[in-house]
Amino acid sequence: MNTKRISLIVGILGFAVVGCTNGAKNDNIATNTGTNIATNISAESQASAANRKLQTIGVALGDLGNPFYNAVQKGAETEAKKIGGNIRVNAVSSAFDLNQQTNQIENFTAANTDLIILSAVDKKGVKPVIDQARLAGKVVIAVDSAVDADVDAMISSNNTQAGEIACQYIADRLKGQGSVVILNGTPMDSINQRVSGCQKSLSKYPDIKLISKDQNAEGTRDGGLRVMSDLLTTFPKIDAVFATNDQSGVGADLAARQARRNEFFIVGVDGSPDATKAMEDKDGVFAATAAQNPAGMAQKAVEIGNDIIQGKKPESPDILIPVNLVTKDNLSSYKGW
Repeated sequence: MNTKRISLIVGILGFAVVGCTNGAKNDNIATNTGTNIATNISAESQASAANRKLQTIGVALGDLGNPFYNAVQKGAETEAKKIGGNIRVNAVSSAFDLNQQTNQIENFTAANTDLIILSAVDKKGVKPVIDQARLAGKVVIAVDSAVDADVDAMISSNNTQAGEIACQYIADRLKGQGSVVILNGTPMDSINQRVSGCQKSLSKYPDIKLISKDQNAEGTRDGGLRVMSDLLTTFPKIDAVFATNDQSGVGADLAARQARRNEFFIVGVDGSPDATKAMEDKDGVFAATAAQNPAGMAQKAVEIGNDIIQGKKPESPDILIPVNLVTKDNLSSYKGW
């Protein structure tokens, strides 16, 4: 263990002891007291860093095999080059494993990384390691997924809007009546918000029946194929499908092909290359997607992180990036990721 790592651990333990009352144990670092200390220390370090330059960025992502996270990585690299000064960007993939992501953020902290950007795989589970990073004076910005921890900024797509515009498109195309399926996903804030937005839009139409909304397609092509295949067996007629992300929607499109069912259409969320390819296929049923801007989110994260390091706080720490509906009709003008 190097001297920096030892100093970090000693510092964390010291603060934990100060924060303990009524005989509390040292392992209760991630308490409200610990969080307040993390906030104060981070603020103090930022105030004293007005002349410091951003040199290193650590980006902790869910899965770099997913085009969405590749776009996040590229966005961070693009903004780092724009700022200049040979900023080093180190992006790592956790395969959606909390322990692995925790270790990665610990490594960023121990390596004295200036700015840590993360797309959390577990909003509650990452709290202790975020608190430790901020205790060490690191700037931490969450992108895409919310976290139950104090961070310097949170940047995400407007996921509620994504669900609303996707399902408003469904309602309009169905002219207010029909049977709709929601392909749900991993129970995280972004997915829950998309489902909530969808239900809000559909609730205005009493003749639209939501016949399935709880099946977890796991956000993957294989999950979408599996769940949609089961739903096609269960329901002899489906009019539309809202997939909470494009990958599950592409899987549902494949299930439709295999079952030779084309009486319905699919609307996803992401604006991914796989979705646009599916939409280009005249024989497919993938009709639209609420497009996110993952590169834009990462660029904003680096921009704000750089400002914070130089002593300039954002006007608001919570930033929502609007989404746009891409359909087969306007696909030719969509720039994509």
